[in-house]
Amino acid sequence: MFHRRVTSVLNLRGNAILSTVKDLGNVGPLYSTVSAMEALPRKLKKAEKKPWVTSVNELKRRARYDKQERRVVREVPLRPPENGLLVEKLIPVAHHVLASRAQLLACVSRISEEIPIYFCSLCTEVHVGHPPHKIRTCNVSGSQKNKEHTWQRGGVDHVLLVVQSFHLYDRLGRAVSHNERLEVDRIPALVELCIQAGVDLPEYPTRRRKFPVYRVAGKLIDFEKRFPKDELFGKDIETFRSKETIKKPIGDRNYLNLPYDDIKGFAMRGMEAWEIMRTGAIQLMKTYGVQTCGYCPELQVGPKGHRVRQCQAFKHQMRDGQHAWQEATIDDLLSTVYVWHVQNPHAGDVLVDSMKRYYGKLPAVVELFSQVGAQVGDDYYHMMRDDVVVPGLDEEKLVV
Repeated sequence: MFHRRVTSVLNLRGNAILSTVKDLGNVGPLYSTVSAMEALPRKLKKAEKKPWVTSVNELKRRARYDKQERRVVREVPLRPPENGLLVEKLIPVAHHVLASRAQLLACVSRISEEIPIYFCSLCTEVHVGHPPHKIRTCNVSGSQKNKEHTWQRGGVDHVLLVVQSFHLYDRLGRAVSHNERLEVDRIPALVELCIQAGVDLPEYPTRRRKFPVYRVAGKLIDFEKRFPKDELFGKDIETFRSKETIKKPIGDRNYLNLPYDDIKGFAMRGMEAWEIMRTGAIQLMKTYGVQTCGYCPELQVGPKGHRVRQCQAFKHQMRDGQHAWQEATIDDLLSTVYVWHVQNPHAGDVLVDSMKRYYGKLPAVVELFSQVGAQVGDDYYHMMRDDVVVPGLDEEKLVV
């Protein structure tokens, strides 16, 4: 009997609360201090490792299965690209990703002439638009006492960071050793991913097999005629061409002569190229492996990481300078830079530190295109927080 009375009272209170919320919904927008930026990756600490893409238990299960398979002496047929052959359906995707990268660099170069880009000379903070924000997040050695940023004018390199990777002549061959670090070319990781997926570039030759590779007792057996070891690295490979690749995107030499009259056309085409490049890269990464260090931004495109001892991150002495390789994500490949989102860039309002919980964030490229007038996709809705009304400085104490 007592239980029924309590239930009835709770139901009455619940109905009263629902009716109150419905009445308030007709009054106006409600302010919310609950964070809606769940899609934004959390900034890791110095001694913190990147989260695993695949769970540790799943990785252990795969390792135990591979160990059992190596004990049995039998021939194991492999599927592309594990057998050295290309995946036919992903070759057009690789070409589209590389072409979209060239278009994206062209559009960002054009829009950066109109929209200023600022970067902090002490930390890695970047801001798109004028004036730069005054949010006090500069907490590094040599920063100001009030933790405000020291802004300087930046460019395309601060919006689109280039992550480099060793170019592999044979993706199934041995990993790059420490002594070969100066002999092997380093190119943008996205370009290397497209090359391994089927794009042929004369300046970066790669080996294309006609017959598959087999696995016998855990070892790869290549029945094709092997190349001499002297030709594996260094020959016919021009070194250190990554800077030229950044200045002049591959596949579009006249990258500034796009058929658009206004700057909004560049923004719309750039937003489309960004989505195509990002979606295509995610599709390629599901098939072609990309490895990253768990403590530093080093990246290696291929089924395994290199053996160059250059890691200077947390406890690198225990690893003898070698990287702690694990599966990479799309943010590791593209090195996405997130900036504070300005809801009304034409008003000239300054983002202040006291209101930072009401501001959203966007990738720097998307923020650059959105300030020109390009429409932002639904995937960034929770990140930009357009559903939150930013109160005025005199209304901050009135927000519940």
